[in-house]
Amino acid sequence: MKGRIQPRNLRQQVTVEKRRRNILFFGIMSAAFLYICTTLIFGDMGLIKYVGLNRTRARLEAGIHSMEKENSTLKKQVSALKQDTFYIEKYAREEYGLARPDEYIFQFKDDER
Repeated sequence: MKGRIQPRNLRQQVTVEKRRRNILFFGIMSAAFLYICTTLIFGDMGLIKYVGLNRTRARLEAGIHSMEKENSTLKKQVSALKQDTFYIEKYAREEYGLARPDEYIFQFKDDER
């Protein structure tokens, strides 16, 4: 046993053993803490994945909200086309360029200079 320092008495031996146990204990605890932190941040259910999923959820909810808004607008337009004669006439004039008999339509072109 040439490489190791031989303790001279029992008190020194106990102190050396306590130091070894403390180093081993704190080394294992540090490794476990590092593993847990790494897993919590970078793992499959980690913080980075959680933030990405929250962004995706927010984007999808915004898309759903805009589609619901568009859907309600289209429902109002369909009900107006089914019931409101004034709206039907307006829609036919604007979209299809239709007119009543003996009615003239003037279309002006914008001058692009």
